[in-house]
Amino acid sequence: IVLLKSNDGADVELCKEVKGNMYDMVIEGFQLLSRWTGRIWEQCAWKFSRPCKDVPAESHEISASVSDYEKVVRWNYTSEERKALVELLSYIKSIGSMMQRCDTLVADALLETVHAEVQDFVQNRLATMLKTTFRKKKDLSRILSDMRTLSADWMANTNKPEAEAQSLQHGDESKGNFFYPRPVAPTTAQVHCLQFLIYELVSGGSLRKPGGLFGNSGAENSINDLKQLETFFYKLSFFLHILDYTVTIGMLTDVGFLWFREFYLESSRVIQFPIQCSLPWMLVDHVIESQNAGLLESILMPLDIYNDSAQHALVVLKQRFLYDEIEAEADVCFDQLVLKLSELIFTYYKSWAASELLDPSFLFALDNGEKYAVQPMRFNALLMMTRVKVLGRTIDLRSLIAERMNKMFRDNLEFLFDRFESQDMCAIVELGKLLDILKHSHELLSKDFSIDSFNLMMNEMQENISLVSFYSRLASQIWSEMQNDFLPNFIFCNTTQRFIRSSKVSLVPIQKPSVPSAKPNFYCGTQDLNMAHQSFARLHSGFFGTPHIFAIARLLGSRSLPWLIRALLDYISNKIAAVEPMITGLQEVLPKSIGLLPFDGGVAGCQRIVKEHLNWGSKSELKAEVLRGIKEIGSVLCWMALLDIVLREIDTTNFMQTSPWLGLIPGADGLHSQNVGDSPLVTLFKSAAAAAESYTNCSSLSSLHTISKQAEAADLLYKANINSGSVLEYTLAFTSATLDKYCSKWSAVPKTGFIDITTSKDFYRVYSGLQFGYMEDSVQTSANNHEVLGDSVAWGGCTIIYLLGQQMHFELFDFSYQLLNVAEVETATITQTPRSANYVLMCENLLEAMKKERRLNNHVFSMLRARCPLEDKTACAIKQSGAPLHRIKFENTVSAFETLPQKGA
Repeated sequence: IVLLKSNDGADVELCKEVKGNMYDMVIEGFQLLSRWTGRIWEQCAWKFSRPCKDVPAESHEISASVSDYEKVVRWNYTSEERKALVELLSYIKSIGSMMQRCDTLVADALLETVHAEVQDFVQNRLATMLKTTFRKKKDLSRILSDMRTLSADWMANTNKPEAEAQSLQHGDESKGNFFYPRPVAPTTAQVHCLQFLIYELVSGGSLRKPGGLFGNSGAENSINDLKQLETFFYKLSFFLHILDYTVTIGMLTDVGFLWFREFYLESSRVIQFPIQCSLPWMLVDHVIESQNAGLLESILMPLDIYNDSAQHALVVLKQRFLYDEIEAEADVCFDQLVLKLSELIFTYYKSWAASELLDPSFLFALDNGEKYAVQPMRFNALLMMTRVKVLGRTIDLRSLIAERMNKMFRDNLEFLFDRFESQDMCAIVELGKLLDILKHSHELLSKDFSIDSFNLMMNEMQENISLVSFYSRLASQIWSEMQNDFLPNFIFCNTTQRFIRSSKVSLVPIQKPSVPSAKPNFYCGTQDLNMAHQSFARLHSGFFGTPHIFAIARLLGSRSLPWLIRALLDYISNKIAAVEPMITGLQEVLPKSIGLLPFDGGVAGCQRIVKEHLNWGSKSELKAEVLRGIKEIGSVLCWMALLDIVLREIDTTNFMQTSPWLGLIPGADGLHSQNVGDSPLVTLFKSAAAAAESYTNCSSLSSLHTISKQAEAADLLYKANINSGSVLEYTLAFTSATLDKYCSKWSAVPKTGFIDITTSKDFYRVYSGLQFGYMEDSVQTSANNHEVLGDSVAWGGCTIIYLLGQQMHFELFDFSYQLLNVAEVETATITQTPRSANYVLMCENLLEAMKKERRLNNHVFSMLRARCPLEDKTACAIKQSGAPLHRIKFENTVSAFETLPQKGA
């Protein structure tokens, strides 16, 4: 800048050289733009003169006839040619835009260079020519003198024109005039006059004939002077373009001719061609479909074809209807561009997130794990564009893409929820994984530009915006699935701690919507990533267990999970109320007296006696309904047990994260505080606030005091959450409170004060008969009742027995337990007495089933005793003399049954 503004001494020469280089660079830029635009003209003419002969077969499927314009444009450009055309358009528009922005920077340099070129020729070179022709050719000297008079800038010259004339008359040789550079270029009229005068000189004589033009001197001097005139003549034509800098750039970068197709509209007799036949859209679509990272930054360059063609239609052709057609097509093209570009960006970030969330061990075990890697694409430049000019309008592309992204994220959430609603409960793990991928892609995309919060969109899709709403779409769907499908049709396996779908025919007909279909970007982005994540999802699709409970607890959170728990507790209460009249019906059918099984009758005799006692042949449907009801109650209890394990693990994780800030350490008898006073969290912010008070210039003192108060509130909040209760214990307490209503019917007080052995019709007796019946049926018939009921029956039945205080009675008087005692005595007899092989096999299978059931019952009772001890409950004891002692109160701690808030209290 110092060199360009300096006008003294040697700096002037250096400044002149720098500006001359700038002039040469501008000329080179003009030449490049002219050459590139000319190549596009040539290619366009070549394509129009040679239509495509072999139209692809897909075109015939789209339309019956192919127009001539489609043959010369749509099907006439190969993929490589489209790529080259996009790159060339990008070169032309980017360099043209760069040169246009430099207009004011190079204006003085260009004007000074043109001024110097003209003045050097007029004041120095013409002076030399006048020396040789001043006396010989009066007409020629007059023309040369007119040229000097017309364009010479004597104000910048250090020599006087009179002194120069005298020196010319005396024939003095001079080194040339020295003049200071001035940013004063010749006008267009001066340039045209100089060109006219030079043309008169060149055309006024013959260079070859003696006595012709410049004939007074030697041929060599005449040829040199003529070459100088011709060279300056062509330079003057460049000066015209240099002086009209902006118009020249606009002319050189004009590619609007690529759009005009009026001839083909007339020949095809159509109003307009579809957008697929438009060359600008073809180029934009090629960039999107090819997903070439190098072309993405040039995706908006083809839209300048619309700008140039609209400018040409209004300014040159002055045809408004052409502009209207261009505007309509540009609107459609830009809308499609935003739509497809948004889908491309969404797919890229979705694939990126899915690739990062893949299990590293899975990728390590693969030989072709690189196919799951996502190639980087440069969207940063596009996402930062806030001003895109199309047909004179400035469009904020960033905001349009942000709006589209918000809509796509919401549509994706809607699709995922619709997909889950069309599947069973086992799909909750897949839903959680897909939501994790979507959330991670949202985090990656949020780094480049701002979109709506993911939690906000999640709450909108779940219809859970209100602060006082604990009901959500996902919680409602989970509850609906549990009512209609999970509890009736899934069975629990106590060994694996999993629920599996019963292999038998569904007891409840299931009507669900069909699984919605969507593009791969609504799953994981690409087909390969979809298959990889679906392979993980299939691992959890055949059962329901701890991973699914984790997913439910994480997706519902502390806001909707209590609502689901309360709904399940009400389900237990309603199911017990529904089963109560059925159990009463079974109690009525029982005989008045049921004694202990005699050991002398053997297994076969005892089995026959039990069948005679349980005369429920006419009540088979009632038995099945009671078993299903108890099974569903047990399924809820097992579900709560799994949820309790999961929540305890989550609470432990939270405790490990918060305990250092709360100053808590675990001890043998509970948690202890490290500090007597405040916790480390509160101490930290209080010390920061106290330190800030010592500085008088602290502007954020009030903010630090506010943070300190918030730290105290957070300390109380997190400490209150440390001692969280057990969901299973609460469920058992709720069930016990529910059973208190039916205690008089299911657990009658004996009239004699002693234990009723023969006349009791309590619940344990009914359940014992039901248990014996379905075990016997499962052995005798091909249908395995265990595949229909599972281990949930034992959980439900044993829990009710335990909470009614009938565990001891059940273990003493259960039919299967008595039969096992008889079988232990009769073991030798069974092996010695000749029996049929079929009978022995059935007997062994029945006894084995009873042993398994007894082990399962013992496991359930031990769990119940550990999680729900029956203190403050009426129990029975037996004196050393053998006399029973009823209604003993064990005075212990206050029970959860008494502190539980009752419904409606």
